[in-house]
Amino acid sequence: MASATDFWAACRGDARKESQAMRVLLLMMLLGFPLLEIVVLARLAEAGGWWVLAWVALAAAAGFVLLKEARFALVARLGSALAAGQFPIAALIDSARTVLAGLLLILPGVVSDGIAFALLLLPRPVPAEAGSRQPAGSVIEGRFRRER
Repeated sequence: MASATDFWAACRGDARKESQAMRVLLLMMLLGFPLLEIVVLARLAEAGGWWVLAWVALAAAAGFVLLKEARFALVARLGSALAAGQFPIAALIDSARTVLAGLLLILPGVVSDGIAFALLLLPRPVPAEAGSRQPAGSVIEGRFRRER
């Protein structure tokens, strides 16, 4: 019968192996994505020529515009959500999605541009109509008596 120390030593060994495997997987993903971008960009450059360079430049410009727009839109989205009496997490998620799409567009590559466009095309949360609900504090209860 194995002792408790042998059991915990085996568990630590498995945890170390699992941790090492996760590090290798993360390293492969971090190195694999840029390699995939380079391969796809090279294949498209062979087929399309200079149009690919124009695509990359326009996508980077669109990414910068999206980042600038997201900076200003965040304050407006948060303000409108709070004014409607809603929890502003939807506005934060929408702005974070726009920022991530802008960053992906800035990266040179077609795969990252495709991911960015997919993020931008996801349906946005529908804000509640302003007139559908009365804001808190708009009704004052009390008694009224007119004196002459």
